[in-house]
Amino acid sequence: MDAGTELVGFGLVLESPAHGPQFCLGAIFLSDPPQCGGPPIPNWDWSAVSGHTSRNGATWGDYTLVGTYDGHVFTITRPPQPGRGPGVEPAADELDEVRGTPCPEPPGGWRVVDPSKTTDESMERAFEEARGLEGYAGLWLDQSINPAASRDDEDAYDLMNDPEKLIINVAVTGDTAAAEARLREVWGGALCVSRSWHTDAELRRVQEEVARTPGVLSVGTTIDRVNLEVIHDDGTLQRELDATYGAGLVVVASVLRPYAG
Repeated sequence: MDAGTELVGFGLVLESPAHGPQFCLGAIFLSDPPQCGGPPIPNWDWSAVSGHTSRNGATWGDYTLVGTYDGHVFTITRPPQPGRGPGVEPAADELDEVRGTPCPEPPGGWRVVDPSKTTDESMERAFEEARGLEGYAGLWLDQSINPAASRDDEDAYDLMNDPEKLIINVAVTGDTAAAEARLREVWGGALCVSRSWHTDAELRRVQEEVARTPGVLSVGTTIDRVNLEVIHDDGTLQRELDATYGAGLVVVASVLRPYAG
């Protein structure tokens, strides 16, 4: 890591009786005052910024900061800006993955094949059966076939959960036809069973291993991938993880990114 490279990030700056100013880049406990952790900011000056709150001995505010990070300390190099600056998007946005349905649409379209097995209870049973499949790799719901998918009113949420208007997606590493046959014993709605490369158990093992990475903020899994959010990676960590687990299995996203000016 080049400690002299200017980086930019957005987060809560918090000072309390227990510690000096810190750049909170991970989880924040919404108490009063809030609680969080992050690299200390040795040259922070509250009198030089606006948009902060002081209560119960603590002072905090949300800022976009530009500075250098040596792996432990963040030193600001330019005036802080209240709020989220333009182009400073959450690192988690890089890890978001909107999964549709990989199976081709069946003749007649996505539809219910057995109404008696297309209920909330049937859906829960299908989830349980899916997790017990040999080579289980994950499951998700595709609600794009629901007419309410394009709505943003208060009633859309309940409509979106209609079991007759969604597709249960299940991924396995083994025989998809056998998996589908087993799921059809309990589920009569739209169903897609697709092939995956890594089981859910394999991904969770990797998740546990990379969770011990220095500077990690969050770690989670999706189909065939482990998502790792860190304070900063200049590419070194990603290359190391690619060499260890294979390219693309672990995807690293940095909260602090190079400052482009």
